[in-house]
Amino acid sequence: MALSGIMIVLISSSERAKVDFIAKWLAGNIWGTDWPFILAFLPWLVVLIPFTLYKANTLNLLNLNEPVAIGVGVSLEKERIVLMLAAVALAASAVSVTGGIAFIGLMAPHIAKSLVGPRNQLFIPIAILIGGLLLLVADTIGRNLVDPEGIPAGIIVALIGGPYFVYLIIKKA
Repeated sequence: MALSGIMIVLISSSERAKVDFIAKWLAGNIWGTDWPFILAFLPWLVVLIPFTLYKANTLNLLNLNEPVAIGVGVSLEKERIVLMLAAVALAASAVSVTGGIAFIGLMAPHIAKSLVGPRNQLFIPIAILIGGLLLLVADTIGRNLVDPEGIPAGIIVALIGGPYFVYLIIKKA
Protein backbone atom coordinates (compact mmCIF):
# COMPACT_ATOMS: atom_id res chain seq x y z
CA MET A 1 0.00 0.00 0.00
CA ALA A 2 2.90 2.33 0.73
CA LEU A 3 4.36 1.76 -2.74
CA SER A 4 0.93 2.33 -4.24
CA GLY A 5 0.70 5.64 -2.39
CA ILE A 6 4.16 6.66 -3.60
CA MET A 7 3.12 5.76 -7.15
CA ILE A 8 0.02 7.95 -6.88
CA VAL A 9 2.10 10.88 -5.60
CA LEU A 10 4.58 10.46 -8.48
CA ILE A 11 1.81 10.22 -11.06
CA SER A 12 -0.03 13.25 -9.71
CA SER A 13 3.14 15.35 -9.81
CA SER A 14 3.93 14.44 -13.44
CA GLU A 15 2.96 16.35 -16.54
CA ARG A 16 -0.22 15.38 -18.41
CA ALA A 17 1.41 13.45 -21.29
CA LYS A 18 3.38 11.29 -18.85
CA VAL A 19 0.30 10.65 -16.72
CA ASP A 20 -1.63 9.42 -19.77
CA PHE A 21 1.25 7.11 -20.72
CA ILE A 22 1.59 5.75 -17.17
CA ALA A 23 -2.15 5.16 -16.88
CA LYS A 24 -2.20 3.22 -20.16
CA TRP A 25 0.86 1.22 -19.15
CA LEU A 26 -0.67 0.33 -15.76
CA ALA A 27 -3.90 -0.73 -17.48
CA GLY A 28 -1.91 -3.09 -19.71
CA ASN A 29 -1.71 -1.43 -23.09
CA ILE A 30 0.53 -2.74 -25.85
CA TRP A 31 2.62 0.36 -26.42
CA GLY A 32 6.01 -1.14 -27.31
CA THR A 33 5.18 -2.07 -30.89
CA ASP A 34 8.05 -0.32 -32.64
CA TRP A 35 11.13 -2.22 -33.79
CA PRO A 36 13.41 -0.91 -31.03
CA PHE A 37 11.06 -2.38 -28.40
CA ILE A 38 10.76 -5.68 -30.23
CA LEU A 39 14.53 -5.89 -30.67
CA ALA A 40 15.02 -5.19 -26.96
CA PHE A 41 12.45 -7.87 -26.04
CA LEU A 42 13.66 -10.52 -28.51
CA PRO A 43 16.96 -11.54 -26.84
CA TRP A 44 15.13 -12.36 -23.63
CA LEU A 45 12.78 -14.65 -25.53
CA VAL A 46 15.51 -16.22 -27.66
CA VAL A 47 17.58 -17.13 -24.59
CA LEU A 48 15.03 -17.84 -21.87
CA ILE A 49 12.33 -19.80 -23.69
CA PRO A 50 14.75 -22.47 -25.00
CA PHE A 51 16.38 -22.54 -21.55
CA THR A 52 12.99 -23.12 -19.92
CA LEU A 53 12.18 -25.88 -22.42
CA TYR A 54 15.59 -27.42 -21.67
CA LYS A 55 14.67 -27.42 -17.97
CA ALA A 56 11.24 -29.01 -18.62
CA ASN A 57 12.34 -32.41 -17.29
CA THR A 58 13.52 -30.79 -14.08
CA LEU A 59 10.16 -29.01 -13.79
CA ASN A 60 8.41 -32.36 -14.25
CA LEU A 61 10.49 -33.84 -11.42
CA LEU A 62 9.82 -30.86 -9.16
CA ASN A 63 6.08 -31.34 -9.77
CA LEU A 64 6.21 -34.90 -8.40
CA ASN A 65 7.47 -34.28 -4.87
CA GLU A 66 10.67 -33.40 -3.07
CA PRO A 67 11.85 -36.91 -2.11
CA VAL A 68 11.51 -38.15 -5.70
CA ALA A 69 13.33 -35.11 -7.10
CA ILE A 70 16.14 -35.49 -4.57
CA GLY A 71 16.27 -39.24 -5.27
CA VAL A 72 16.99 -38.70 -8.97
CA GLY A 73 19.66 -36.11 -8.23
CA VAL A 74 17.92 -32.75 -8.58
CA SER A 75 19.43 -29.97 -6.49
CA LEU A 76 16.17 -28.51 -5.25
CA GLU A 77 17.30 -25.10 -4.03
CA LYS A 78 19.59 -24.43 -6.98
CA GLU A 79 17.00 -25.47 -9.57
CA ARG A 80 14.22 -23.53 -7.89
CA ILE A 81 16.33 -20.36 -7.81
CA VAL A 82 17.43 -20.76 -11.45
CA LEU A 83 13.90 -21.45 -12.67
CA MET A 84 12.47 -18.61 -10.58
CA LEU A 85 15.02 -16.19 -12.03
CA ALA A 86 14.13 -17.34 -15.56
CA ALA A 87 10.41 -16.87 -14.86
CA VAL A 88 10.95 -13.43 -13.34
CA ALA A 89 13.14 -12.35 -16.28
CA LEU A 90 10.55 -13.52 -18.82
CA ALA A 91 7.73 -11.80 -16.94
CA ALA A 92 9.72 -8.58 -16.48
CA SER A 93 10.64 -8.41 -20.17
CA ALA A 94 7.00 -8.91 -21.18
CA VAL A 95 5.72 -6.34 -18.67
CA SER A 96 8.29 -3.81 -19.84
CA VAL A 97 6.73 -3.85 -23.31
CA THR A 98 3.05 -4.35 -22.53
CA GLY A 99 2.43 -3.19 -19.01
CA GLY A 100 0.71 -5.39 -16.48
CA ILE A 101 -1.67 -7.77 -18.20
CA ALA A 102 -2.02 -10.13 -15.26
CA PHE A 103 -4.90 -12.29 -16.40
CA ILE A 104 -2.93 -13.58 -19.42
CA GLY A 105 -0.36 -15.08 -17.08
CA LEU A 106 -3.14 -16.63 -15.04
CA MET A 107 -5.46 -17.87 -17.81
CA ALA A 108 -3.00 -19.25 -20.37
CA PRO A 109 -1.42 -21.86 -18.06
CA HIS A 110 -4.83 -23.08 -16.87
CA ILE A 111 -6.11 -23.46 -20.41
CA ALA A 112 -2.87 -25.11 -21.58
CA LYS A 113 -2.85 -27.58 -18.69
CA SER A 114 -6.45 -28.55 -19.41
CA LEU A 115 -5.51 -29.16 -23.07
CA VAL A 116 -2.21 -31.06 -22.77
CA GLY A 117 -1.82 -32.01 -19.12
CA PRO A 118 1.06 -31.30 -16.76
CA ARG A 119 3.95 -32.52 -18.95
CA ASN A 120 6.06 -29.38 -19.28
CA GLN A 121 7.57 -30.21 -22.69
CA LEU A 122 4.08 -29.74 -24.15
CA PHE A 123 2.59 -27.44 -21.55
CA ILE A 124 5.12 -24.57 -21.86
CA PRO A 125 4.88 -24.04 -25.65
CA ILE A 126 1.09 -24.36 -25.61
CA ALA A 127 0.82 -21.86 -22.73
CA ILE A 128 3.02 -19.42 -24.67
CA LEU A 129 0.87 -19.76 -27.79
CA ILE A 130 -2.40 -19.45 -25.87
CA GLY A 131 -1.11 -16.40 -24.01
CA GLY A 132 -0.11 -14.75 -27.28
CA LEU A 133 -3.46 -15.60 -28.83
CA LEU A 134 -5.40 -14.23 -25.84
CA LEU A 135 -3.39 -11.00 -25.95
CA LEU A 136 -3.90 -10.66 -29.70
CA VAL A 137 -7.66 -11.19 -29.40
CA ALA A 138 -7.95 -8.79 -26.44
CA ASP A 139 -5.89 -6.10 -28.19
CA THR A 140 -7.89 -6.48 -31.41
CA ILE A 141 -11.18 -6.20 -29.54
CA GLY A 142 -9.96 -3.23 -27.49
CA ARG A 143 -8.66 -1.32 -30.51
CA ASN A 144 -11.90 -1.82 -32.45
CA LEU A 145 -14.40 -0.99 -29.70
CA VAL A 146 -13.59 2.67 -29.10
CA ASP A 147 -11.94 5.07 -31.52
CA PRO A 148 -9.35 6.58 -31.79
CA GLU A 149 -7.23 5.09 -28.99
CA GLY A 150 -9.30 2.05 -28.02
CA ILE A 151 -9.47 0.26 -24.69
CA PRO A 152 -6.22 -1.13 -23.24
CA ALA A 153 -5.76 -4.86 -23.75
CA GLY A 154 -5.32 -5.37 -19.99
CA ILE A 155 -8.88 -4.18 -19.36
CA ILE A 156 -10.31 -6.47 -22.05
CA VAL A 157 -8.31 -9.41 -20.68
CA ALA A 158 -9.63 -8.65 -17.18
CA LEU A 159 -13.19 -8.62 -18.54
CA ILE A 160 -12.55 -12.07 -20.04
CA GLY A 161 -10.46 -13.38 -17.15
CA GLY A 162 -12.83 -12.50 -14.33
CA PRO A 163 -15.68 -14.71 -15.59
CA TYR A 164 -13.18 -17.44 -16.52
CA PHE A 165 -11.90 -17.63 -12.95
CA VAL A 166 -15.46 -17.64 -11.59
CA TYR A 167 -16.07 -20.62 -13.92
CA LEU A 168 -12.95 -22.35 -12.56
CA ILE A 169 -14.07 -21.79 -8.97
CA ILE A 170 -17.53 -23.17 -9.69
CA LYS A 171 -16.03 -26.14 -11.57
CA LYS A 172 -13.72 -27.02 -8.64
CA ALA A 173 -16.53 -26.79 -6.07
